[in-house]
Amino acid sequence: MPQNQRPLISLVAPCYNESEAFPHLRRELVKLADLLEKEFAVEIVLVDDGSRDETWPQIQEFARGDSRVRGAALSRNFGHQLALTCGYDVARGDAVVCMDADLQDPPEAVVEMVEKWKQGYDVVHAIREQREGETRFKLWTASLFYRTIRGLGASRVKADSGDFRLLSRRALEALRKMGECHRFVRGMVGWVGFKETEIRYRRKARVAGETKYPLRKMVRFAADAIVSFSIIPLRLSFAAAAIFSAVILGYLALGAMRHLIFGGEFATGWPSLMLAVTVLGAANLVCIGILGEYVGRIYEQVKNRPLYFIREMTNPLESAAREPPERNPE
Repeated sequence: MPQNQRPLISLVAPCYNESEAFPHLRRELVKLADLLEKEFAVEIVLVDDGSRDETWPQIQEFARGDSRVRGAALSRNFGHQLALTCGYDVARGDAVVCMDADLQDPPEAVVEMVEKWKQGYDVVHAIREQREGETRFKLWTASLFYRTIRGLGASRVKADSGDFRLLSRRALEALRKMGECHRFVRGMVGWVGFKETEIRYRRKARVAGETKYPLRKMVRFAADAIVSFSIIPLRLSFAAAAIFSAVILGYLALGAMRHLIFGGEFATGWPSLMLAVTVLGAANLVCIGILGEYVGRIYEQVKNRPLYFIREMTNPLESAAREPPERNPE
């Protein structure tokens, strides 16, 4: 980098059906960019994840009025983690900050992240101290999720963190080489390593619109996270099958011994046989289901499809600065 060239900060925000919140997002991004431009160059990368409302036209209008804005519209809804991946691929910054479009992640916290980056940290996690406007059920399930994923071996996942973080260029380039199609980005960032630190903030309520993570998507996200970062479910299924088998076989062996020694009906007869068949059959089905989750993800991965497609960009002549990497080379 030439000595007279200021470092570039990229602000990345995936958007999906955020037309109600977008005017607020636009105002806050402009304020943040103006503040950061006292010391840095700034670009704003907005990824439309196949929205069905007016989100993309609003991004286009924003880009026409502000040369710092670069928008990318995906060909369909690929999901938050892949929209975030697209934003990371498009971003050109020496440091890249991702935040939610609903402004639950306060833009003012970005300044603190940048200060940590200036101190030499490659990864700056934002840890939620409080979560405003969320139900007790949502708070309980979030706590359960982090405890579960960390207990299953993904110890590098920061508890109460999300995808609000800063990555240095070298940390981001390492992340971009990872080719998972079922992506759990916060786990992948922890796996990459590099010098990391954290800040703490109060997560706000949505500024407008509705959550894009209902229970169904939360369960799917949790399953992707667990299967992507732990083989402990496979080991647990093996252990459970072994324990159930030992208990049932021991019970049947005890019944057989009683029959040989004392005579009478073998074990307890028909109920014993039904109990053995039911328990072993249920354990077998559970184990096959867990195994199927892993095999299914292997099947999806080996097809080696691109993670996303960009339908349109607001500045196509400038967008070729960074092409998505070959994540799965032959």
